[in-house]
Formats: sequence, C-alpha cells, structure tokens
Amino acid sequence: MSETQAPHASLSGEPLMTVQQHILQEQKKFPGASGEFSWLLSGITLATKLIQAKVQRAGLSNILGEHGEINIQGETQQKLDVYSNEVLGHALSVRETIGVLASEENEHPMLVHQGSENAKYAIVFDPLDGSSNIDVNVSVGTTFSILRRPEGASLDDPEAWVLQPGRQQIAAGYVVYGSSTILVYSVGNGVHGFTLDPSIGAYVLSHPDMKMPEQGKYYSVNEGYSASFPPRYQQYIDRLKQGVLGHPYSSRYIGSMVADFHRTLLKGGIFLYPPTTDNPNGKLRLLYEANPVAFLAEQAGGVAIDGTRRVLDIQPESIHQRVPLVVGSRKELADFERFVPTSG
Repeated sequence: MSETQAPHASLSGEPLMTVQQHILQEQKKFPGASGEFSWLLSGITLATKLIQAKVQRAGLSNILGEHGEINIQGETQQKLDVYSNEVLGHALSVRETIGVLASEENEHPMLVHQGSENAKYAIVFDPLDGSSNIDVNVSVGTTFSILRRPEGASLDDPEAWVLQPGRQQIAAGYVVYGSSTILVYSVGNGVHGFTLDPSIGAYVLSHPDMKMPEQGKYYSVNEGYSASFPPRYQQYIDRLKQGVLGHPYSSRYIGSMVADFHRTLLKGGIFLYPPTTDNPNGKLRLLYEANPVAFLAEQAGGVAIDGTRRVLDIQPESIHQRVPLVVGSRKELADFERFVPTSG
C-alpha cells in the first residue's frame, strides 16, 4: 500500500495521516498544481528514507568517515555526504517539474529537463547537515527549499532560479535522523511534523500545526568560539545566563544545525550562529540552511534574523553565500533586537 492510499489505523483506532496524504491536501492551495507538487515532494521523502536507512546502518556498512574529497565549501566530504547528495540528486532529477537542483555540496546549480515546459521548480538542499557528527552517533539532518521558476528566467541561467530572497520560497523543510526520523515541512500554511514509522515505511503525522513557544528556557550556541564573537553577542549570552528575561537560561548545543533548530522549534528559546573573527560574514549558508530554517521559524510563530535583518528579506548574491543566524522565540528575539543596537 502506498502512502497516498487509504490511511492506516493507529493503535487507538484513529486513522493515520501520512505525509503524502497531507501534501495532497495542502497542494489544493496551489491553483493548477494538479498533483505535481505531491509528485515533487515524494522525491524528497523517498530520498530521505534511503538516507535514513544508510544512517541507521552507518557503523555496519563501511560508510563512516571521510570520502577524501574537499567540497566547494572547503570542507572535507564525508562518505555519507556524497551518498546523500547522489540519492537526492537522482530522486529529484526524475521529476520533470523540476528544472534546477542546487546542493551545498556542488559548486554550480544543475540543470535538469532542459527545454521542458513542465520544468517550473528549483530545489535547493543540504543533503546531510552535521555529517561530521555521524561517527559519534549524533543526530544529523537534511534541509530543503523549493522555489518557483522566476518569470522570464531561462534554463540557460540556473542561478537566476535559486538567487531569490527566502520570502519567495513556496515550501521548505528538514529531516532529522536521530532516535527517530522526523520530517518537518511547511508550504506557507503552518508547520507540520511527520515521524517515519519503520513498520509501514511511511512518514506519519505526529506533530500537527507546530508552534514555537513564545519563550523558552534554553539558548544554543557554540560557546567554544565565544571569545571571537562580536561583543554584543557575548553580552547578550551573559544576559540570558543572568536571568534578565525572568529566569536563567540553560545551554543546549548539539552541533548539528538541524537538530539544534528542531529542539528550538519544539521547546522555544534561541539558537545563535554569530559571526566570528575567522568568519565575519557568518558560516551558515543562506540558501541551504538559513532560508529554510527562517521560513519554518516564521510559519511556527518565531523570528529569524541575521543579527540585524530579517533573513527572508536578504537578496542572495551568490549560491554559496554565508550569513550569521539568530532564530528562536519571539520574546528572546525581541529582547535581542532591543539589546543589540545599544551594546555596540
């Protein structure tokens, strides 16, 4: 039985909603979609199931460790980076509605279905965020963003398809591969989470209409680099520790951006990836990481800025552009925005 057929029954007797069924409902909000959006997203769900299977068997299948190549980011590729990139590229390239694929692992966007009138979407993805943590059994993830082909954009200019501000995303999401595998996505009408049920091989709705709490108890940042943060970030973190917002905050940091954001989405608080002396423009990629996270944060009632600007309003200048990121609950972000201009 496929995910688009009749719902399975849960232990409580209630019908289960799979992600494919949910997508079929959501695509009704896109005039003229006629099933194409469901078919497009099914490529992502298929690829992430294959990645999940490989992650779960990583210690048994000789896929741990470095691949031996350096990617466009100047980072050493892990074997699972390469596998995940290939799986997503293959699963998505067979969808004729997709005209451009852009991956964090590749130097240039890739054209697919050149000349097809049906090619109207670009998919931007980070195939395996936090992959260096896989050797120590820490959660990793996949992020993705979907953009429409800009009016008048040529298939000879794939960068024009992806160099759009984040507010132009029509859908975004991520998958966390951890103690369970969960897919979180939005098409601009709320945020919904689906947990992979291995017994039926389907993502099942487990977190409908996710809302980020107005305030949390945790801050998340790599404090090992705090000496190289701008002073205003150091002072703001001290402010959280001192309980200025009503209670002292506890530190929680995993080191996989997707996993850290997922906790922030569920529990509230604030996740910071500041500029540093070595990375004055930030380290996270705008297209592959910051934009999908910002889209989901806003849809869930949170806020995402680069320290001064709304992330979704930034006009990308290059496909691998980096930005700082401050994302989280409204109360923490409001305090950050008030505090930062006065702290130098």
